[in-house]
Amino acid sequence: MQKILKRNTYAPTNAPQVCSNCDYSLNKDDNPSVNSLKTFNINSDVDQRQHTDGHNVIVYVLNKDGNPLMPCRPAKARHLLEQNKAKVVTRKPFTIQLLWNCESNTQPVKLGIDAGYKNVGISAVSNKKELFSAEVTLRTDIPKKLQEKAMYRRNKRNRLWHRKPRFLNRAKPKGWLAPSIQHKLDSHIRIVEKIKKLLPISEVIVEVASFDIQKIKNPDITGVEYQQGEQLGFWNLREYVLHRDNHNCQHPNCKHKKDKILVVHHINGKSEGATNRPEELITLHEKCHKEHHSGKNVLPKVKINRFKAETFMTMVHWKLVNILGCRHTYGYITKNNRIKQGLQKSHINDAFIIAGGNNQERCNSHTVKQIRRNNRCLQLNRKGFKPSVRKQHYHIQPGDIIRYQNKEYISKGMHCKGSRVRFEQFSKNVKDIELVAFGKSLQFLHPLKRVVSLEEKI
Repeated sequence: MQKILKRNTYAPTNAPQVCSNCDYSLNKDDNPSVNSLKTFNINSDVDQRQHTDGHNVIVYVLNKDGNPLMPCRPAKARHLLEQNKAKVVTRKPFTIQLLWNCESNTQPVKLGIDAGYKNVGISAVSNKKELFSAEVTLRTDIPKKLQEKAMYRRNKRNRLWHRKPRFLNRAKPKGWLAPSIQHKLDSHIRIVEKIKKLLPISEVIVEVASFDIQKIKNPDITGVEYQQGEQLGFWNLREYVLHRDNHNCQHPNCKHKKDKILVVHHINGKSEGATNRPEELITLHEKCHKEHHSGKNVLPKVKINRFKAETFMTMVHWKLVNILGCRHTYGYITKNNRIKQGLQKSHINDAFIIAGGNNQERCNSHTVKQIRRNNRCLQLNRKGFKPSVRKQHYHIQPGDIIRYQNKEYISKGMHCKGSRVRFEQFSKNVKDIELVAFGKSLQFLHPLKRVVSLEEKI
């Protein structure tokens, strides 16, 4: 039970949770008899609604021309929609567009980007509050898709035995990046452009970093040691690996101790992104090597740190800053400011600090996942029939918002040659499903599987 506290003044009438039975004029100085009364306080002087989910929900607003304005509260957005002064543009995040000309007075909003290899932290902060917060999970299947694509193209070209070989199309333009790295760089730029369409961003700040891979491997490395690698003094990589392993088989279950022929083996295969670095090679007996590839005595998988995230940041951080034309900061500054404010380590909190966040009111964070929208891969689950390529593009794709029996759900895709739609634990005929909104490659996930309706949202 809440404890009743005694105080010498009336409950504040400007606190929205107070239901006062006195008129505001009775609390003025010209009514001394009223001011001298003693009352019991059962309400907090703080607006208790600021800690509820409804208070932290933000509706983004666009003017009639589609330019972003300062966001508003759900109550105001509801009134504008009921009076037909606005229309819904997107639902995730919820955005409305005004249907009448209004003033375009905006406040300065800073956008902080915590760039990363797998996750990107985003935070847009004004002088008083945080207006947008999200953690984006980027795609990590690009190298595998490219490898599969190369396999199909190679098989197709092998059939074209009559075609003359071409060697003049192998030049790479200046500033070329590997396709997987270029995709992640483009994704960062696409995310920033997405936020600029929701909020009047006045400044973008990106955290950059340069990683010393050799320093990470050997913290004591200095001076000329950078030029003296671990293979110094050896003719080739194979000789170094054999010497490092003392010319002994490294198989944990070696059954051929008398075998004198040694080979160098990749710990992980090509599908796992194997390279010719010394830490990815071990010494095996020739018979152990053959048994491993035949599946009789398979070596256990070993996780190897390839420093992909550090290499990515070193390669593209300045490219990102130059393309966006924005300001940059460094990781040690972010860490120092985050510790001062007592915030935990996370991509969202780092982005908040990068954007200049201090004591601003935080907002609810979005969880965003990047997916592949168009998938025309081979259909292998044909139940006895030969694999086939899907020729038609299904109308409803995974991530789309659909309506079934006046309730809205997130689609998981279509099956049965496009005749049925999957969502949650159901599979219904496409004729009973109504498409509400198409999903995007950046999927704003909701903690509940069912999407809240328009009335519940605002």
